[in-house]
Amino acid sequence: MPLPIASVEKIIRKAGAHRVSKGAAKELASYLEGVATEIAKEAITLSEHAGRKTVKAEDIKLSRMRLSGQLSDI
Repeated sequence: MPLPIASVEKIIRKAGAHRVSKGAAKELASYLEGVATEIAKEAITLSEHAGRKTVKAEDIKLSRMRLSGQLSDI
């Protein structure tokens, strides 16, 4: 499910841009989707390891930390 381009444009404007091209918004959306997918995959692995079928907020937080290198192995 792709991120809405209008939402990505808002993020770029919130960062300080006055104008945002559709190409820029699409490029950022594509990158963000890739990052989000990697975080989600890691979170699924963590929830399964904990014996759960439900991915919780703590799984997402731990996944972000692990993938960013802030946390080595749990």
